Amino acid sequence: MALIEPDLKRVWGIALAFPGIRAAALAVLMVVLTTSTGVLPTLAQQIDHAEQYAACMQLSQIQPEEAFEAALVWESQGGGNAARHCGNVALIGLGQFKKAAERLEVLAQNMTESPNALRADVLAQAAQGWLLDGNVDRSYKVLTAALKLDPDNVELLIDRSVSLAAGASYWEAIDDLNRAEELAPERVDVLVFRATSYRYLDANELALEDVNRALVLRPENAEALLERGILRRLGGDDQGARTDWLTAARVAEGTPTGDAAQKNLEKLDVTVE
Repeated sequence: MALIEPDLKRVWGIALAFPGIRAAALAVLMVVLTTSTGVLPTLAQQIDHAEQYAACMQLSQIQPEEAFEAALVWESQGGGNAARHCGNVALIGLGQFKKAAERLEVLAQNMTESPNALRADVLAQAAQGWLLDGNVDRSYKVLTAALKLDPDNVELLIDRSVSLAAGASYWEAIDDLNRAEELAPERVDVLVFRATSYRYLDANELALEDVNRALVLRPENAEALLERGILRRLGGDDQGARTDWLTAARVAEGTPTGDAAQKNLEKLDVTVE
């Protein structure tokens, strides 16, 4: 029974690459990383590095090639690690995943005066690059290193669970998600990812428990609706699956999740006919 679901590696990759450093760490980045005077100290002092960083990261979302070039110029003007980080994120947008991952790893290693949580976030982006490049093993190892720096970081645990699932290590992925749930019991994404992992292990009852909990918390969460639709279809409840996928396609129109829901509806219609 062929069912369509979004490529979780790419969903995860896009979510991490384009916002850059997570919001909580961004302020720290501006304090710690934009104080470099670089090779042109007078000019560097005239640049508002926080503003430059925000502009560069925004540009990386829509025009990564231009963002990369701008980051190189900014780095020559004293942009330091902040400029290098933006340039590396732009490389992900350009599809140069391996190069970005390698550079982000080096950047994290060189951030010796930065807080561990910030270095861990940069390593998480390196891991994202490796995963998008198809190197699941390296992605896992880098995320493990990140978790040593920041052991109770829920985002890192979720990220590593996705990496583990990409390598079909579903029980190990569930272990990370169990820990993430302990730290953040109302995170809908944790429940949905764990439901998916259970489904791949044919533990559909456990999967349904998680996805139903997720939908109590967020009744129109598209990822949860897509997952429950898949589980309902596997259980022979075509009408329930249709209802979930119709809602998911509506609330997530134009996204990978919405597209997957729409394709499942089309396949269901073909099957019914």
